[in-house]
Amino acid sequence: MTTSTVKTNLLGLTQQEMEKFFDSIGEKRFRAGQVMKWIHHFGVDDFDAMTNVSKVLRDKLKAIAEVRGPEVVSEDISTDGTRKWVVRVASGSCVETVYIPQGKRGTLCVSSQAGCALDCSFCSTGKQGFNSNLTAAEVIGQVWIANKSFGSVPATVDRAITNVVMMGMGEPLLNFDNVVAAMHLMMDDLGYGISKRRVTLSTSGVVPMIDELSKHIDVSLALSLHAPNDALRNQLVPINKKYPLKMLLESCQRYMSSLGEKRVLTIEYTLLKDINDKVEHAVEMIELLKNIPCKINLIPFNPFPHSGYERPSNNAIRRFQDQLHQAGFNVTVRTTRGEDIDAACGQLVGQVLDRTRRSERYIAVRELSADSDMPQNAVTRT
Repeated sequence: MTTSTVKTNLLGLTQQEMEKFFDSIGEKRFRAGQVMKWIHHFGVDDFDAMTNVSKVLRDKLKAIAEVRGPEVVSEDISTDGTRKWVVRVASGSCVETVYIPQGKRGTLCVSSQAGCALDCSFCSTGKQGFNSNLTAAEVIGQVWIANKSFGSVPATVDRAITNVVMMGMGEPLLNFDNVVAAMHLMMDDLGYGISKRRVTLSTSGVVPMIDELSKHIDVSLALSLHAPNDALRNQLVPINKKYPLKMLLESCQRYMSSLGEKRVLTIEYTLLKDINDKVEHAVEMIELLKNIPCKINLIPFNPFPHSGYERPSNNAIRRFQDQLHQAGFNVTVRTTRGEDIDAACGQLVGQVLDRTRRSERYIAVRELSADSDMPQNAVTRT
């Protein structure tokens, strides 16, 4: 009887892990850099194509290793240039990745979990429940797939993806090790070489892991706030019952101060009609954040079936923004993008199950022009 060997997936290995892998098979550590460049700079998943690696080593790698990203189920493109991939992960579930172009920026919104356990009341992802954590290879694999889709391999200076935000499906800090490993690859020059200021992790508020994060990485931090007081946030973001606002904001301040630079916390606030968009809510928010260096990103609610919430009027949105501006805050209102392909903030996975039952085929789409450009912090995991 023969036994099958489980192959090591090199796609999700950090530089340090890749060097240890080559050590373990009796090879020189510099091979790690060679292979990482082939994988991440050139999008290669075939060892035979790695021409500066000896044939003997290529044959050894084929026997014990692989480069395997998530399976692409579909790829859609919006009329506004937003692109969405549905990919299937090892657990059998599907997750979604969204790319939004704007100007000279291109932001990729990456998922960390299949589903989400936090059940924020206004988020379509949370209504799916939690299925599984993604592996590091499945997290970075979303960047790998998108990068190849745009023809950004071989790697060039003018890349389609300039920013990555861990704001897709799931709570990144509840899949800590795999998300941190993937973010290291995003920033590594042997990976995607993205600036630490342009890699952002968004959390609903897992306080112990915010404190742990500063020991491992120095990416930008975004907080999904959505309410200016504990009573309302307990309803909208249930994890607030465990980690209330005072505790949460103190942990965010500790993380930001650990960076040792003039970097500010991003506050994400989904505006819900007659729920958290009133004058008194803006007043409370001003008081709550008055001593915290931050920028505020207001996100008008993007409806999905049976949510029970509505988008505020444009006048209500402007009024809320103006109040914060007058108090001295840097405030932007996020433009809804990709709504025609269910790729807008808070909508992720709302249609995935129906879509994948209807069709398992890959939907071919046109290539974006090589000089497409894009936005910073353009999507959010809410």
